Amino acid sequence: MRRIPAGTWVVVADGTHARLFKNVGKQDALRLMQEDIMKFEAIDEQGQGPSGHRPPEESPEQNDEATFAKQLVHRLNADALKQEFEHLFLIADPKTLGEIRPQLHVETTKRIIGEFAKTLTNSTLEDIEKILKAND
Repeated sequence: MRRIPAGTWVVVADGTHARLFKNVGKQDALRLMQEDIMKFEAIDEQGQGPSGHRPPEESPEQNDEATFAKQLVHRLNADALKQEFEHLFLIADPKTLGEIRPQLHVETTKRIIGEFAKTLTNSTLEDIEKILKAND
């Protein structure tokens, strides 16, 4: 994996919530600071569910996870278009990462410097930093 430059957003997500970090380290040093936490918000408005067509056999939990992925992508796309971050590193469980990727705007995709398919949302800040440093 590549080094994570200062100012990079690191998003650690699963199907129900995401933690947004910023690398505040100097030069090549990795030091994450948590900036925000996003949680699934149930929305009853038509058209605000998950993208695409969902199989009828999908559980409500699976539908909620897909809807949360869409909510997270909406936030990342909006922030990329507003130039809020230059680089993005995504960490998510494989299913969530698969939901996120096809919905990303081209401007957001251009900013991705790395991905890691693993569930780390309940990990400590120190553990997330260690894992990123180990995969440097």
